[in-house]
Amino acid sequence: MLKVLTACGNGMGSSMVIKMKVQNALRSLGQTDFDVASCSVGEAKGLAANYDIVIASLHLISELEGRTKGKLIGLDNLMDDKEITAKLSEVL
Repeated sequence: MLKVLTACGNGMGSSMVIKMKVQNALRSLGQTDFDVASCSVGEAKGLAANYDIVIASLHLISELEGRTKGKLIGLDNLMDDKEITAKLSEVL
């Protein structure tokens, strides 16, 4: 199972929106066995090691570097479905 973590500054709305967009993008890329979780970047620092892919805003990625053996994806625009799909496609 592919495990993906989405993170935002405070773990409220935007990480949940990213989570839903990532789920849609994974389905469009043919993935069927995945779990997507969302949290704050502070929580992600402790959780990242348990995930295959960690996704956050580009300006927050530096806080997560070195905390996972998986892939880190930094997004320029959290609401851009095409960017999310393209960047996931690159790491799958």
